[in-house]
Amino acid sequence: MATLKEAPRQLGRQAFRLFGNLRIRPKLHVLHNLFFLVLAVAVYLSVIPLFEKRVASAKQREFVLLAQLFTDDGGIPALQLMGLYRYLQGDAGSLAMPQAAIDYLNDNPTRVFVSPAKFDTIYKRAPIAGLYRAITIPEAYYDGIVTRAKYTLLIVLAIVYLAAIFVLEFIIMPAYVYRPIQSFLDADSAARDEDRGHEIIPAHEILGDEIGQIMTSRNEIVGRLRQQNQELENARRKLLEQDRLASLGLLSASVAHELNTPLAVLQGYIEKFAEDSKTAQNTERLARMLKMTQRLRRISESLVGFSRVRREQNEPVAVRELIDEAWSIASIEEKAARVQFHNEAQLGDSVLGNADRLLQVFLNLIRNALQAVPDKGGEIRVVTASLRAEGKPLLSIKLEDNGPGIPPEVLPEIFDAFVSTRLDSKGTGLGLTVSEGIVHQHGGSISASNRACGGATLEVRLLEHAPVVEIHGQPRSA
Repeated sequence: MATLKEAPRQLGRQAFRLFGNLRIRPKLHVLHNLFFLVLAVAVYLSVIPLFEKRVASAKQREFVLLAQLFTDDGGIPALQLMGLYRYLQGDAGSLAMPQAAIDYLNDNPTRVFVSPAKFDTIYKRAPIAGLYRAITIPEAYYDGIVTRAKYTLLIVLAIVYLAAIFVLEFIIMPAYVYRPIQSFLDADSAARDEDRGHEIIPAHEILGDEIGQIMTSRNEIVGRLRQQNQELENARRKLLEQDRLASLGLLSASVAHELNTPLAVLQGYIEKFAEDSKTAQNTERLARMLKMTQRLRRISESLVGFSRVRREQNEPVAVRELIDEAWSIASIEEKAARVQFHNEAQLGDSVLGNADRLLQVFLNLIRNALQAVPDKGGEIRVVTASLRAEGKPLLSIKLEDNGPGIPPEVLPEIFDAFVSTRLDSKGTGLGLTVSEGIVHQHGGSISASNRACGGATLEVRLLEHAPVVEIHGQPRSA
């Protein structure tokens, strides 16, 4: 018994499942047809019985009027002229009169008789003895009216159905249902195929209905997913760079250890030669060599901490002198003799930082500019300007060159590790990365841009140090 009871439910679930698996258009076709079928049946059952009742009522009224008219012999010619009624006169046999009609009319010669078995015929006794008259209402006429009404209603319903289907299937549904759904499916297919140009549904195809809300939500989700994918890709690339930097840091520590001993020996020999120097020119040259050797030792020591953040003592650093020192080191290169260098940093401009670390920054920037400018007519310029940002006094230090500029595809990632526009052995792609790290450790910022007149601009912003002066015996910041 339980199985018999469950069978209809299972069939119902299967039917609903089958209907649910249909695509949108066939599903709507089923619903359309079902709706119009129910509508047609409802209209038919509402109109036709009422019409049949009205026709029967009209037939009954006409029958009563005809009986009254038939009673008066004067109306017979008029009935004959109408041509709508069948009028006969003859004996009872020729008229196929029932015996009840004969008996009734013999007893009531002035009355008319309506046969209960044949309701559409009226009998009457004629003035001539033995003759009778019969008139028949056109039953087929009334039946034809009902039949024509049924056919007319069916035709009208069919026309309405076809017109509604045409409007729905070719105008309304394609514009507001089928096309938006197809756009949704096409965008999803493009997303699966990694077709980034077509995975977002265009805004002009999105309407304000529920389908449009779903499209808008889907676009936002896809946009967020792509943004997250980009962030993950950037993170993965950063991890790879950090891994390479970590390996480079280990190698740098090993190299620094190997360099320290010969550098110490070289520094000792230079100091001894400086003590024995007889001329001022040689003494100056040896002092310069000693300074370079000491710098090499400091750079060697800094290689050990290349891959970790260092916290060092900050102090006021004169920018103009720092730039001059960086150029004096970079000018060792042969090309520097053919390049015009203009240090336009203002006297008195100073920043808070570590002189050695900042010297490394501007040496990297000057060497990059030196490599970029042409051999003839090359020009490098350094300018400074004071500004304030977020309530802090900053000093902007811009290094400009008249080289070819930075390629647009490289500019957004110019400070990433191992990015270099130079294809020779001098371009490791680490100089700007190291410089950015040092500037950030000093709480500053560094940016790159191309000049409108040609060439590139590297701008470093560092915390400005305002010198302290005395006013009326009280120390004040200048």
